[in-house]
Amino acid sequence: MFGYPRVIFAGYVILTLLVGGVLALWAPVWLWVWWVMLVLAVVGAWDLCSHHNILRNYPILGHMRYMLEFVRPELRQYFFESETSGRPFNREQRDLVNSRADGGLDASPFGTRRDVDGAGFDFVQHSMAPKTVDPRYARLSIGGPQCRVPYDSSRLNISAMSFGALSGNAVAAMNKGAKLGAFAQDTGEGAISPYHRAHGGDIIWEIASAYFGCRLPDGSFDPDEFRTKACTEQVKMIEIKLSQGAKPGHGGLLPGSKVNREIASTREIPVGEDCLSPPMHPEFDTPVGLLRFVDRLRQLSGGKPVGFKLCLGQRAEFMGVCKAMVDTGIQPDFITVDGAEGGTGAAPAEFSDFVGTYINDALPFVHNCLNGVGKRNEIVVIASGKVALGFDMVEKVALGADMCNAARTFMFSVGCIQAQRCHTNTCPTGVATQDPARTRSLDVDEKALRVRNYHAATLSSFLDIVGALGLDSPDQLGPEHIYHRPAYGPARTYAQLHPRVESGAFLRDEVPKEYRSDWHRASAHRF
Repeated sequence: MFGYPRVIFAGYVILTLLVGGVLALWAPVWLWVWWVMLVLAVVGAWDLCSHHNILRNYPILGHMRYMLEFVRPELRQYFFESETSGRPFNREQRDLVNSRADGGLDASPFGTRRDVDGAGFDFVQHSMAPKTVDPRYARLSIGGPQCRVPYDSSRLNISAMSFGALSGNAVAAMNKGAKLGAFAQDTGEGAISPYHRAHGGDIIWEIASAYFGCRLPDGSFDPDEFRTKACTEQVKMIEIKLSQGAKPGHGGLLPGSKVNREIASTREIPVGEDCLSPPMHPEFDTPVGLLRFVDRLRQLSGGKPVGFKLCLGQRAEFMGVCKAMVDTGIQPDFITVDGAEGGTGAAPAEFSDFVGTYINDALPFVHNCLNGVGKRNEIVVIASGKVALGFDMVEKVALGADMCNAARTFMFSVGCIQAQRCHTNTCPTGVATQDPARTRSLDVDEKALRVRNYHAATLSSFLDIVGALGLDSPDQLGPEHIYHRPAYGPARTYAQLHPRVESGAFLRDEVPKEYRSDWHRASAHRF
């Protein structure tokens, strides 16, 4: 009736009480042992009433299972995963980022540890006549024909990460590093905080559906507040967030445990409550409406570059935006393509795992669509999806981007160890928490130097690989330079995997068969 483990436990309790009482009379020192046994008896009695099946069947001993489960991620990370098997970033990538951030060597001994024969492995072919690429190609100008104040940008910037998701010290360290290295920091959707302003680093202000930092009491867009902040010297570009790679089609979420008074003031929201962003912008609901909002923000900001960020979803909808560019004559200055493999502080698991298009599939499509409507040369494409190393930049630029943003690797440079506790407010390194006891361990000045070092070393690696291909400039990269190994058969270039689209081809009704159905369904007047 009671089950074998419970009978044993009942006998243990009775024996503890009897033996403990006798020992207490015989030798008072045994009182301590008796009290320990009594505590265990109480724990066991509590376990018998637990809602956990394991604890009900195996009192006391069952706790060992939950203790091991609690430390399992750390055991895996430190003892069991190989150099290349970890996720989202493996140990080899993390070590290389940290080595570069420390200004150390990034050399690898004895040969590669990657599975070069495995499906999905990407690589390039070097030239017998390598070049030295001019460092000036590490920068480019962002700003199309409708922009009055173009931005001279680095090819690698800090991707969108909000104050709230990150601690104030982490944000400040990244901003100071950006100032030292002459590159930009994207604010994320959590508005411009005092930590973004602290050291004068260039800022890309991200405006999401909740309009944090430029909102009226009802949550709608406040053009006057936006104009005041956007026209400051430190803000270089405006990015409208449509969707995020880690949770496309889902609004942003900052747990209430992280919403302290400082964050609430920055975002203009209540203290201690979960901060939710709606999945859709209230200001527009069509491709034409999006472009008119782009134009409105460009005028309010004094002509600064304005673009939008999205994780590619239904292809006809992006084609609808391209048709709207043709119909209205309005176009963004840049488009940030966020891959579905992107990271976040908190997201529904299914959205992270199963929703959205991965960056290497999204970039060729976006590039081809912009080319098809004759706008590619006037719009900068930014890749934001698991960029860690110089080769990642080479690959993304070859597949259709002009430049890259990185987020989690810059977190590594300020001390992140991939503990994956971003959503719990218990980050052990003080990077992704608002706990003052944890954040004070992050030294802003020291980590700023690591941010600058990582950025400089990664850009240098990027240009070195471009030169090894025999090219004079990253602008000469194309999908024919990247080889992709399938599950079966020889490696093929991405040029063989994706159709080639000539400039203006869609307007001449020369649409590749792979795109034809989506192009015909696309509309400038509906998503």
